[in-house]
Amino acid sequence: MRFFLLLIVPVWLMATSLDFTLHKKGELTDENVLLVIGGIQGDEPGGFNAASLLVTHYKITKGNVWVVPNLNFLSIVERSRGPYGDMNRKFADLSQDDPEYPTVERIKKIITDPHVSMILNLHDGSGFFRETYIDKWRNPYRWGQSCIIDQAAIESPRYGNLMEIATEVRNHVNENLFSEEHHFSVKNTETANGDEEMLKSLTYFAIRNNKPAFGIEGSKNFGTHFRAYYHLLALEKFMDIMGIEYERKFELNPFAVKNAIDNNELKVVLYDNKLLLPVGNARNYLHYIPMKKDASVEYTTDHPLVAVVEKDEKYRVCYGNRRMSLLYPQYFEYDDSLHTIDMQIDGYEKVVPLGSVVNVNHHFLIKNQEGYRINIIGFTQDGLDSEVDVPVDRENIVDRFSIDKEGKMYRVEIYREGKFSGMVLVNFDAQYFPVSHTVAKVSNQLEEEVTP
Repeated sequence: MRFFLLLIVPVWLMATSLDFTLHKKGELTDENVLLVIGGIQGDEPGGFNAASLLVTHYKITKGNVWVVPNLNFLSIVERSRGPYGDMNRKFADLSQDDPEYPTVERIKKIITDPHVSMILNLHDGSGFFRETYIDKWRNPYRWGQSCIIDQAAIESPRYGNLMEIATEVRNHVNENLFSEEHHFSVKNTETANGDEEMLKSLTYFAIRNNKPAFGIEGSKNFGTHFRAYYHLLALEKFMDIMGIEYERKFELNPFAVKNAIDNNELKVVLYDNKLLLPVGNARNYLHYIPMKKDASVEYTTDHPLVAVVEKDEKYRVCYGNRRMSLLYPQYFEYDDSLHTIDMQIDGYEKVVPLGSVVNVNHHFLIKNQEGYRINIIGFTQDGLDSEVDVPVDRENIVDRFSIDKEGKMYRVEIYREGKFSGMVLVNFDAQYFPVSHTVAKVSNQLEEEVTP
């Protein structure tokens, strides 16, 4: 009996230059699009994690939501407010010599797109905004736990009553507080009256172009999942106001949000499906990863906050602010002559595509691939140049060579005449890595996610 095993991983194309990504959810039926932006400042994880959850864990069933979860992606992976200065102060006047000029110009075009009728910019601010001074953390100079407007209203065909909308959102959030200390407020910066910093901001650029825009500030005084929870509360109320309907994959509470953020199933696919690396539970360091010689890293990923960044002759796999693993490369020329290998899994013969994962209950065997050498990382047997036609079970492999921290997943690498042909992963824990048969449709420029 022969089976053809195919693992299809839902992926979005990720540019190696850390460009931001735009995800369009729902079907564009009219000019009533909510644009949600996260990550303009990389040290504000509540905002960009909430925006990414909107991409990965929400289905828009009526209406349209566009999401940019990683506007300043470099600042996110560097855990900085901005490696080239504060991007949220670059929307009034910016030199073309500024490294972030192309990014700012691109997001400006999206903001001014005729379909976009409301913009939300997600932030984390210190303390708790209060209209009167209470203490150093609760006063008019703090930004946390507030909906920011630049002015009370604008002349706009829809949603120009900014103060009324912000007040409605505030009331909704305050009806769902985890603690009364987390009280949510509206902060009107009255930007046009001379707030020099806010005059340069993204929301005021939108206002100047007659686009209703709001800032949402979680508080840096509590953890990321609490900030993201309050962001999502506000987001959902804005969607309700706009008549946008949605389905959410988790219950909306801070702990379910934390579970959704702590994603254990993150994946990176390198070099046109040659290598699949599950990084959600990867070891802190992975050695001798076969990387393409004399070429920049090429990868796809199943999450908009995942990136592979070269630094100091190694590769950081980042998930937002977190470093999931550090890859120590071993460089090879690549061979494109092979696409599948023949395996025996628990006694059944299977044809396995390169760049996939096979779940094993007891043992596996790699059948001889004429002209190719097989290297099972962590397994050795005297006298074997190519590790084929030998049954291998979990006890035959050394734990420390596993991909994952629990010692359940191992690499099977294939070579031809010294060139790297590809890799398959064997997994002795099917619960950790269930085989998925879903796929997301995307455009080549990472401009659109089509909701199934």
